[in-house]
Amino acid sequence: MAVAAAARAQATEYPLTSPDDPVVGENQKIVTVYEDTLYDLARKYGIGTEELIRVNPGLDPWLPGAGKQIIIPGRHILPPGPREGIVVNLPEHRLYYYPKPKRGAPIEVITYPVGIGKMDWRTPLGLTHVSQKEKNPTWTPPESIRKEHALAGDPLPARVPSGPNNPLGLYALRLAVGDGTYLIHGTNNPIAVGMPVTHGCIRMYPDDVAALFPLIPVGTPVRLVNEPIKVAWVDGELLLETHPPVDAQGQSIEPNLDEFSQLLQAMVGDSTVATDWDYAREVLQKADGIIATVSVEVDRSAISTEPTADKDKK
Repeated sequence: MAVAAAARAQATEYPLTSPDDPVVGENQKIVTVYEDTLYDLARKYGIGTEELIRVNPGLDPWLPGAGKQIIIPGRHILPPGPREGIVVNLPEHRLYYYPKPKRGAPIEVITYPVGIGKMDWRTPLGLTHVSQKEKNPTWTPPESIRKEHALAGDPLPARVPSGPNNPLGLYALRLAVGDGTYLIHGTNNPIAVGMPVTHGCIRMYPDDVAALFPLIPVGTPVRLVNEPIKVAWVDGELLLETHPPVDAQGQSIEPNLDEFSQLLQAMVGDSTVATDWDYAREVLQKADGIIATVSVEVDRSAISTEPTADKDKK
């Protein structure tokens, strides 16, 4: 039996052995069967479509073919900052939820891929909170969006009731941002999850938002961050995870090598490390989200401090 046929959907809930655990999850490799598409596999394994396509270059996303080995990127460095409520890292197109820990139970993080705003519709950054929860929401398109669709020959009604034509899907979490039109919601177009194709909202797979919705109380803090480069020290190794940066319009742009070098230097600090700078720059330029080891701590005790001349006399 092909591996893909027998694989279970990738878990999105990870216990943390300590509050400071920096990395969760594992990468996987599967083998396709003839009916697979990268879009179906992305949804099955809980990743965005663009992310899966990026780490498997050269494959037709609609017809990858049978017997192809596919990398499933499931290992993530957790975003910096407080680990509470919801954190959405825009360049990563990923949401992290930290439930309040239960007494005696391990701290957990739940993570899902998301779609974000595009073009001149900017998903706002900063700290906010969930102000309202809506099941079977009705969509009231803002006048600006109705004008955009009208100009494109695709006029929208003033209200779109819940159902298969509603782009909000069946669940929505309203954020206390601006006029309250920003939402974390489902979708009637799952292929678009993981792409910058919303009008500033945060879009989730239908199954994912259905699982998240009952866990989130009104008032849950939501932090929207822009962290294209994530780093973490693990067992003496500096791990690097990079994603294409996004601009003010939510569009992916080329990574900035100077910015990366400054960040890496800050992480290294005064530590005695061996850094493969050429490889580090290659990882940044690829920006495919796969974690790579770019620096290794050097054991100071193994470095002799004796002058070379003295050593030669022995």
